[in-house]
Amino acid sequence: MAIPTYLEMVNEVLVRLRENEVTSVSDNKYSKMIGKFINDSKRQVEDAYTWNALTETLTATTAANIFSYVLEGSGTRFRVIDVMNDSEKIVMKYAPTNTMNRWFLMATPQRSAPVYYNFNGTEADTGDTLVDFYPIPDKEYNIRLNIIKSQEALTNNSDKPLVPAEPIILGAYARALAERGEDGGMASSEAYTLFKSALSDYISIEAGHYPEETIWSAE
Repeated sequence: MAIPTYLEMVNEVLVRLRENEVTSVSDNKYSKMIGKFINDSKRQVEDAYTWNALTETLTATTAANIFSYVLEGSGTRFRVIDVMNDSEKIVMKYAPTNTMNRWFLMATPQRSAPVYYNFNGTEADTGDTLVDFYPIPDKEYNIRLNIIKSQEALTNNSDKPLVPAEPIILGAYARALAERGEDGGMASSEAYTLFKSALSDYISIEAGHYPEETIWSAE
């Protein structure tokens, strides 16, 4: 089954609302609002599970005596799968901020291959996350971070979601019903129940592909 476009998902919601379909998401104020609901629902679906389709790999190349790096393209909404020091074949460990602070404030902080990482603020211009490594690198190392990162909001008519479209559509429909109020059709609470059921089904299917990933929340 083909993945529907942003425009097709908006029209799926409009049809359920007994409204005319549009040729562009920006055709009128109502279709624009439905587009917003599509993106709101998409974000909720993305946050509900560690979808394989949202997996990305970020890299950082260290330099001697520099411990803080910008994770370019990371933003702040991501979940870590693992962090690897590829150069030394080390699976790096997370260290709490207070622990990292104590290490950095020692009279002579260690300088060698990084083993620990900690997220420490964001870059002012881009909003990307900053990461600290310890021990302080003594030379160049290649660090790889495997993360789950939400897709950017859909904006163009032809954009397609990375996560399952059916729960996105049903979630947007429930939001549209709640905004419109009761009009003789399906109640928003019933629509939201359908959304949660569809989301649960898709998560169950995905979890069957990756048995180690079993924790999720539809809230």
